[in-house]
Amino acid sequence: MHVVYLSPGFPAEMPLFVRGLAQIGAKVLGVGDQPAGALAPEVREALSDYLQVSSFGDEARAVEEVRTWLRGRNVDRVECLWERLMYLAARLRETFGLPGMSRAQTAIFRDKEAMKQAVEKAGLRVPRHGRARSTAEAWAAVERCGFPAIVKPIDGAGSKDTYRCNDKAEFEVALAKVRHIEELSVEEFIEGEELTYDTVCADGRILFENVAWYRPKPMILAQNPWISMQNIVLRDLTQEMPRPGVQLGHGVLQALGFQTGFTHMEWFRTPKGEAVFGEIGGRPPGARLVHAMNYSCDIDLFRGWAEAACHGRLSQDTGKKYNAAMIFKRAQGDGIVREHRGLRELLQKYGPHIATIELTPIGEPKRDWQKVVVGDGWIVVRHPDLATTMQMSERFVNDLTVVAG
Repeated sequence: MHVVYLSPGFPAEMPLFVRGLAQIGAKVLGVGDQPAGALAPEVREALSDYLQVSSFGDEARAVEEVRTWLRGRNVDRVECLWERLMYLAARLRETFGLPGMSRAQTAIFRDKEAMKQAVEKAGLRVPRHGRARSTAEAWAAVERCGFPAIVKPIDGAGSKDTYRCNDKAEFEVALAKVRHIEELSVEEFIEGEELTYDTVCADGRILFENVAWYRPKPMILAQNPWISMQNIVLRDLTQEMPRPGVQLGHGVLQALGFQTGFTHMEWFRTPKGEAVFGEIGGRPPGARLVHAMNYSCDIDLFRGWAEAACHGRLSQDTGKKYNAAMIFKRAQGDGIVREHRGLRELLQKYGPHIATIELTPIGEPKRDWQKVVVGDGWIVVRHPDLATTMQMSERFVNDLTVVAG
């Protein structure tokens, strides 16, 4: 199995997926825009060959460079797990006649308005929504959606350039902030808890599924630098909280015709228990959430995804053993990290239940939380009982302080 993999060295978790491909016996042909010498040693070890393209920004040129590079070699798959390059991956598949998402299929996963239209057509609940290419269209859309409303890029990722608007004045301010965005999605704000539904699929079959609970919502986190975010991976998906999202997720995958790979869906659970679709990506979640899934099952989904993509199976035991809570810390103060206050006591109390802990080392500069999703470190605690897991997670939120100064 020969796999062309786009951008093996970036973003941060891509090397782990490259390693997974190599571990299941694939010959990985990496394509990136950085010199081979800039790749981490573990990436270079996993690659069978590497091409540095002139630029990912010139899609047509990149395709021709890959075509020239591959001349005389057989390729079985083109894989890409970074949203920015999904259209390029689709174009390469169509160029070489390979399986996987086409450009038309990719458009549904990248265009939030087309995505919601397809889900809505299948009879599934989505927020009221509209596309806006101008200020006038944005105002027309918000008149249909009502306040509070959300404004975000039509093909964005995460919470970047995303704003909640409670009234016309806030909407006007938000539009001024997103003037650099060519096309916007304007939609109804859904009150409720925000969760994920994540899968690994092969040939339309769900081989692994996961629900994670964001605490607090990502938008609140993006606006408050002092908050420690928690992602809670839930063990029992038959329980009242995750069950509606699992049912919604099954419907969304069927409506969009997703076949093989990772998916990451975000959804809302209203106070009445209704599941409302948010958006979905044909990619894995970021921010170390795949790691938390791994810790919930004691498996390796980086390798599991590779096996699903290349061989249509996931041979590991995917049964969930634990609820796993991931906590991100942001250093308080400015400058150099001076102390991990409270860490010793937490290690003594919860040591057997701490799956991993990585904090910015003492003596190193504080990280920019707006540029580094994991901030100044992350911790995963786990336990079969959800209440116990959440109690431990809260203790790491409130009793551990990364002190800078």
